[in-house]
Amino acid sequence: MQKMKMLMMSKVMLAVCLVSFAFGAQALEKTNRLGVGMTNQLKNEFPALSFKIQKSKSFALGGMAGISSSNTDGGHGVGLKFYRNIFDEPQLNFYLSGMGALLSNKISGKRYSGFQFDLGFGSEFHFTGLNSLGFSFEFGLSANKKKDFVFETLGNHFIVAGIHFYL
Repeated sequence: MQKMKMLMMSKVMLAVCLVSFAFGAQALEKTNRLGVGMTNQLKNEFPALSFKIQKSKSFALGGMAGISSSNTDGGHGVGLKFYRNIFDEPQLNFYLSGMGALLSNKISGKRYSGFQFDLGFGSEFHFTGLNSLGFSFEFGLSANKKKDFVFETLGNHFIVAGIHFYL
């Protein structure tokens, strides 16, 4: 029964993705601008440096990397993220995102390695007159494994989802 529910949820998310990619997008003009900043989206419980580059008006590519050398709960995580803008307003754009990451960290002195896959919707907003600073929030679904496999919902406010300064 649990597998049937997960299969149904993945089919619904796939349908939403396909519909979203069918719409044209006119994103806030940041084409070929690099954004650097931070995110807490990795499931290894420490912050990561992140980047985001707007490849076109519709698509952006991002990445994140975090490391901790703590003997008790240290580790690392690296991930890639793809963004598809689906709607924009003057200081705000809405997007569909997908992320894949590799994780490794210690939990109570024992090392665990795993992965994280996120699929979500989000928005990046800019304050008027401060277009170089973007704040993001996101919601969606995550499948991740470190110690145990977990399928969960996401709800990331801008401190977790990311803050980028565009060069």
